[in-house]
Amino acid sequence: MYILFGGDFTRATLVQWVLDEGKIEYELRKIDIINGEHRSAEFLAINPAGLVPVLMTPEGDALYEVAALMLYLAERHQLTQLAPASTDPDRGHFLSAIFHIAGDIQSEMKRFHFPHRFSLRSEDNAGIQDLAKSLVLSRLSVMNTRLAQRGPYVLGTRFSLADFYLCFWVAYLDRKAVCVQLPAIAKLYDLVRARPTATPYLEETERMADTYAEMMKQNPSGVIS
Repeated sequence: MYILFGGDFTRATLVQWVLDEGKIEYELRKIDIINGEHRSAEFLAINPAGLVPVLMTPEGDALYEVAALMLYLAERHQLTQLAPASTDPDRGHFLSAIFHIAGDIQSEMKRFHFPHRFSLRSEDNAGIQDLAKSLVLSRLSVMNTRLAQRGPYVLGTRFSLADFYLCFWVAYLDRKAVCVQLPAIAKLYDLVRARPTATPYLEETERMADTYAEMMKQNPSGVIS
C-alpha cells in the first residue's frame, strides 16, 4: 500500500486526488509544515530535502515532486483517463502542459507564497509577491487564450490531470478575480470543480488558500520556513 505524507497547505491534495480517481489504496500521514515538522529529523530521514508531499511506494521507495508523483501513479496504474499513454496523439500536448504548470506557474506560486525564501530583506517580500503574481497571471492569460480556442479542457474536449493541476493553482491565487478576468479559465475551473472526485479537494484547497492568505497578512515576514 502507498503511504502519502502530506497535510494542510501542501500539494499532497493533487496526489490524493489522483489516488482517489484511480481507486488506489493509500494511507495519509499528515505533516504539520506550519510548525516545522517537515524539518524534523524523523521526516528528514524519509526525505532529506524536507519537501512535502512524499509518496512511499509499496516497495518502500520515497518519491517526491508533485508532478512526478501524479505522472508516476497515472502511468503505473494505467490511468489513461488522466494521462494519455506514450503512444497517444495527445501525449505531447499533455506533457507540455504538465511541465509548463510545474516549471512556470508552480515555481512562481512558490515565490508568491514564500517570498521570504527569495529575499534578503523582509521589506522586499511584497515586491517579490507582486512580481510573482503578475508573472502567473501573464501565463494564465496565455492558457486562457488557448482554452478559448480549443477548450474547454487543456486537451480540448478531453479531461486530464493537467486540468486539475492548473485549477489547484488557480484556487491558490485570487481565484475570483482570475475567473472574472479569464473566462475560459473560469469555465475550466467550474467544469473541474463539478467532478465528483474533484469537488471536495478543490473546496478544501479554497479553504486552505483563504486561510493561508490571512496568515500571510498577519505574518508578512513568512509563514512556513
